[in-house]
Amino acid sequence: MRKIRQVVNDAPASLDAEFEGLCTDFGRPSIAPERLIRAGLLQILFPVRSERQLMEQMQYNLLFRWSVGLHR
Repeated sequence: MRKIRQVVNDAPASLDAEFEGLCTDFGRPSIAPERLIRAGLLQILFPVRSERQLMEQMQYNLLFRWSVGLHR
């Protein structure tokens, strides 16, 4: 998982400027695109059948929280 996390961390770095252009200064704060990419990757790699189940796993699964960057 550390190798995969490193690759996923490096890939969006080149897209930061494009991500900044998509975000607005008003309204509700959005979820960082890097976190969405990481969460989607977890859903693919592990037997998580739905987004609801993924969000449930994010509440208590330390591996999922670490992988997405919610460990802080």
